[in-house]
Amino acid sequence: MHISKLSIIVPAYNEEKTIHLILNKIKEVQLINQIQKEVIIINDCSKDNTEQSIMNYINQNPDLPITYYKHEINKGKGAALHTGIEKATGEYLIIQDADLEYDPQEYNILLKPVVDGFADVVYGSRFMGGNPHRILFFWHTIGNKFLTFLSNFFTNLNLTDMETCYKLFQSETIKNIKLKERRFGFEPEVTAKIARVKNIRIYEVGISYYGRTYAEGKKINWKDGFRAIYCILKYNLFSK
Repeated sequence: MHISKLSIIVPAYNEEKTIHLILNKIKEVQLINQIQKEVIIINDCSKDNTEQSIMNYINQNPDLPITYYKHEINKGKGAALHTGIEKATGEYLIIQDADLEYDPQEYNILLKPVVDGFADVVYGSRFMGGNPHRILFFWHTIGNKFLTFLSNFFTNLNLTDMETCYKLFQSETIKNIKLKERRFGFEPEVTAKIARVKNIRIYEVGISYYGRTYAEGKKINWKDGFRAIYCILKYNLFSK
C-alpha cells in the first residue's frame, strides 16, 4: 500500500503543560517510506492555556504542518476525534493523545504491516511485545482486559488491547463509518463497527506505554468503564 501522508489526530483538553512536548516528539519522527505528516489538533474547549500553548508552538515550528480546530463547548474526546477524522487528508490516520503515555517514535511499528501490504487497520497493544510498560494499577489493567475480552466475545476478534489509544485506520474506511460516541465510548464503538467492514484486515503490534497516574493528569475512571461496557453491548447487539 502506498501512503504519501499520515494524518495524526491530537484531541486536547487541558494539556497546556504537555502539548508542546508531544508535538516535539511528533516532529522528531522520521516516518518510513518518506511518508509525510499532517497534524490535526482539536482543542475540546480547554479551560487552561492549551490554546495559547498550541498557537505559540505553531508560530515557532512552521516546518511542522499543523491544522488547529477548537470546539466552543466541551463535547468530549470522541467528538474531538470525529472532528479530526472528518478533517484528515492523509490516506491513513492515527490517534495521538496529547499526554505523554504513548511514544510517536512507534508510528512506524504500526505503519509497517500497512506499508508491507498486509493490514488495513493496526492497533497498538500495551499488553504484548517486549517494549517498556510503566507498572501502574492492577484493577485498571483487569478492567482493560475485561473490556477487551467482552468486545472480542461479540466481534470475534482476538485483540489484546481494544482500549488502546494507538489505532491506525485507512482514512476512507473510517470516514465511511458513522460514529456517535462523543466521550470515552469511542474505542468500543469504533472496534465494533470496524470489525463488521467486509474483508477488513486488522492487525495488532506491541507498543510501549508510559502511563500517567490520576495525580499526573489521567482522566479516565471507573464510570468510563461502565460506559464502555454499555457501548460494547449497544454497538454489537442493538445499534448496528
